[in-house]
Amino acid sequence: MRQLLSNKKIQVLLNGGLGIVLLVVAVVSVRHFAGMGWPLRHADPWLVAASALLYLIAYPFKAWGWQRLFAKNDRPAAQALAFAGGAACVGGVALPGRIDDAVRMAVVKRYPGTRTGLGTLGLSLIVLGMLDNAALTPLASVAAVDAHTWAIRAGFAVLAAAGVLAAVIVAMLPRLARWRRIAHYRPARWLAGQSHLPKETIAAWLFISVSWMLRGTAVFLLLNALSLKGSFPLALAFVCASAASAALPIAPAGAATQAGAGAAILIASGVPAGDALAFSVAAQAIVVVTGAAVLLLIVAWRFALHLRGPRPAVAQPCATPAAA
Repeated sequence: MRQLLSNKKIQVLLNGGLGIVLLVVAVVSVRHFAGMGWPLRHADPWLVAASALLYLIAYPFKAWGWQRLFAKNDRPAAQALAFAGGAACVGGVALPGRIDDAVRMAVVKRYPGTRTGLGTLGLSLIVLGMLDNAALTPLASVAAVDAHTWAIRAGFAVLAAAGVLAAVIVAMLPRLARWRRIAHYRPARWLAGQSHLPKETIAAWLFISVSWMLRGTAVFLLLNALSLKGSFPLALAFVCASAASAALPIAPAGAATQAGAGAAILIASGVPAGDALAFSVAAQAIVVVTGAAVLLLIVAWRFALHLRGPRPAVAQPCATPAAA
């Protein structure tokens, strides 16, 4: 596979195919909004701007949390991880679900200055996914308490329980790697060398939790920007439903699946179907736009560093010989 992807013709075909797919998605979206109208045309611009800003701030917190899952001498730069998150978000418009992890790994590996191997990146993404589930546990608990039906309440309860189980598994990883029955296997020895300190794992969970809370607050502001009179528990339910749909092994497109799951939870909570669909499309549009903004900001920052060039070394004054 590596030899195949290193072929220039294959790279041109893949990049050209992806570009064509994104162009088709853009044309279809423009035609749809031209006929149906843009969902944010009557929204409060200040609340929409505040929501987009919170989505944007959530990216560095997620990157800082992911960065804590690497050894100190092997950590990628935070901007590399944020760039990977933005690329996966933008790619989710057209790429099938779960392909975003492959996009993250490829972007981080190709980012200048990264020394981390693919195995370490893969393990970090697995642990990151479990910490995401653990961070969603408080949000899912609040959404379960506020649910109007027992079916929705049970679904959020399962999501909260999955988060607790994920936290337990992350806490047990170092001990599992040292278990005698599997310690002689190569993957177990490699896992033992990559095990994280408890304080680093807790710090990663805190950063990731802040990122999810920022997203929940952004959804709450966007609900009120569209005059849907949304409550904070409803915003958390929307975030949890969208996040849970991202765990599906097969999905037509990440953004479309998340928008559909978010619209479904709004409809089940009593929001009219048309308003729920319009809000989900608007929320996913803001997510994609902020992801693209992260990419542009990091590219502009690196371009500015490139133009600035390396700083010249400051000449040290020569020491004068002591007087005889």
